[in-house]
Amino acid sequence: MSPEFIIGLAGDALYTVLKASMPMLVVALTIGLIVSIFQATTQIQEQTLAYVPKIVGVLLSILFFGPWILTTVYDFTYQLLNNLYKYIG
Repeated sequence: MSPEFIIGLAGDALYTVLKASMPMLVVALTIGLIVSIFQATTQIQEQTLAYVPKIVGVLLSILFFGPWILTTVYDFTYQLLNNLYKYIG
């Protein structure tokens, strides 16, 4: 196995992780921005106000995007294990 092959495989794994986690990150970022704008306009400085909506939003995004995330990770794992004989030796 050449270094280029290993770097390519690691890049594919990193891309898969980023692609699978992106829906939750975007939802948490959007909700955090909305809550911070709300806190700035109303001058409410409650720390727990930022966490509860993010947790609920991320949970709902996992429920909504769960099948797509599972398919993405499954496809990468299947491709990796299906070509395992090429990686050894």
